Amino acid sequence: MKKLWRLAIALFLAGALAPVAEAETPSDWISLFDGRSLDGWRASENEGSWRIQEGAIVAKGPRSHLFYVGPNAPFENFHFKCEVMTRPGSNSGIYFHTRFQDAGWPRFGYEAQVNNTGRDPKRTGSLYGVVDVSEAAAEDNQWFREEVIVQGKRIQIIVNGKTLVDFTELPDRKPGKTFTRILSQGTFALQAHDAGSEVHYRNIQVKKLP
Repeated sequence: MKKLWRLAIALFLAGALAPVAEAETPSDWISLFDGRSLDGWRASENEGSWRIQEGAIVAKGPRSHLFYVGPNAPFENFHFKCEVMTRPGSNSGIYFHTRFQDAGWPRFGYEAQVNNTGRDPKRTGSLYGVVDVSEAAAEDNQWFREEVIVQGKRIQIIVNGKTLVDFTELPDRKPGKTFTRILSQGTFALQAHDAGSEVHYRNIQVKKLP
């Protein structure tokens, strides 16, 4: 009996002195791409410009935009992130606060540029046509991370951990004649820019912010 009591006391002390494990909380990050299919996405014109290859969405072909139409949309305040790889001379983009349209360049929302060596001088990380970056922060043929954070009227674009754009939209900002580049809410879209471009996207995630 004494041996059992000693064992019980030893076990109690061991438990009392052991480090307390932190409670695990579910992740706030939502995966928008399952790595196998285009479930939850809808392409505009030229659907053949999109394919799945080695766990990534590949944009290659004539102009088309791939809109997220899954159950988590729409998005207002959010932190978006994905991994991107461009081939030399390619051009693409990540639209946000946009909406599906059958053809043409998206009229609604802003575009976070993806372009390291393409002919357009607006480089990766630009808030296209609003705050443009002239030097590429990433390289072709290598995976890099691009992030977009929207909270209230503030837009941040981050490439490989470096903030390239920190823009606050003025309250009196007016829509243009062709494009409505104004924050509201909406979804995301990836861009297949032209037949000569090839851009890969993977690990596409978003976290909704208050």
